[in-house]
Amino acid sequence: MIIVLHRSSYDRFWEGRKSFATVTSNVRNLSRQIWVNVALPPSDQEDTLSKKGKAPILTASQLHRVKAEALHLCLAFPFAVKHYLRGEDGLNWSDYHDVLPKNFARFDEVGYQKSKTNLTTSYNSISTKSSGRSSPDLGRGDATKRVRPKRSKQNLPSQSTPLLSGAVTHRTVEFRPFADDTSLPLPLIIAHEISHLLFYFRREGLLETVGPAGTNAMNALVQSMVDNMTAMERIANTPIPISYGIHLKQCVTLYLFALPLTLVNDLGWMTIPIVTVVAFTFMGIEGIADEIEMPFGHDPSDLPLDRYCLDLKEEVLYDNDFCPSYSRFRNSVTNVTHPCRTRR
Repeated sequence: MIIVLHRSSYDRFWEGRKSFATVTSNVRNLSRQIWVNVALPPSDQEDTLSKKGKAPILTASQLHRVKAEALHLCLAFPFAVKHYLRGEDGLNWSDYHDVLPKNFARFDEVGYQKSKTNLTTSYNSISTKSSGRSSPDLGRGDATKRVRPKRSKQNLPSQSTPLLSGAVTHRTVEFRPFADDTSLPLPLIIAHEISHLLFYFRREGLLETVGPAGTNAMNALVQSMVDNMTAMERIANTPIPISYGIHLKQCVTLYLFALPLTLVNDLGWMTIPIVTVVAFTFMGIEGIADEIEMPFGHDPSDLPLDRYCLDLKEEVLYDNDFCPSYSRFRNSVTNVTHPCRTRR
C-alpha cells in the first residue's frame, strides 16, 4: 500500500511537470509563429485582397505593435495557469506586471469597463497594488476557484473615500445590481482573447503567407494549451482520497508498535536501532507521498512554477526585442541573413 500511494503521488507530480512543460513549449511555438508569420501581404497580392475585401487596415508599425501585444497575451497564459492552480484568484499579483494586458482590469468586483479596447491599442501593464501579504499561506491550491479579484480592504472604496479626487484615475464603469454568480477562469479568458486575435489576423488578411494550414496550426497550439491546463486542473482538484492516507498511517503505526515485540527475543538491544531504521524508512516514504501529492504549491518540494514562468518571460520578451518579424525586413533582403541579435 505504501508503494502504491508513493507511485500515485509521483505520477501526479511528474504529470504536472509534463503538462506545464507542454504549455511552455506551446507558448514558445505560438509566440514565434505569430511574430514571424503574421505579416502584411506581399505587394503583388494587395490588389487581389482588396477585391476580396481583405485589404489590411493596419500599417507596418501598427501591426508590429499588435503582434507585440499578442506575444504578451501568450505570455500571460502560463502566469494565469500558475495562479489558477494555486487558488490565487484576482489580478493583484506582482508577476502580472508588464504581462497581463491593460484591458483585463475590467474584470473586477465593482463593474465592467464600458469603453471597448481596440486591437491596435497598446497593452500596457495594469497597476498592481499590494494585497497586504508578501508570501501567501495558501496550503494546497483549490483549482475550483474562479477568477475574482481579491483586493484588500484598504483598496476598496469606503464611506470616507472622496468621490472626486485628483489622485484617482477615473473611468466609466457599468455597475451591476447584484453579484454575478457565473465566472470564467482567467486562463480561459486569455485563451479566448488569443483565439480572437488569430481570427482577427485571418480576417484582415494578415495570415495569407501561411494560409489556412498555418492558422489551423496556431489554433491547435491554443487548444493544446487549454488541454494541458485542464490536465493540471484535474491533478489540483482531485487529491488522493483521504481514506487511503488515514488507513496507511494506522497500518504503519500498528506495525511499528508490534515490530519490537516480535524482534526483542531474537535481537535483544539490537531491536532499538533496527526498529528506528524501519520506522524512519516507512514514515519517510509516507511523508514523501504526502509532500509531492499537490505539486503546484509554494513548498520547496513543489514544482518551481515561478522560475519556469520567469524564464519563459525572458525568452518571449527577448524575441520581441531582438528578433525581427517579417514586417521588419519585408523590403530588405540583407536583414534576412541576420534574423536575431545574440545576447551579450
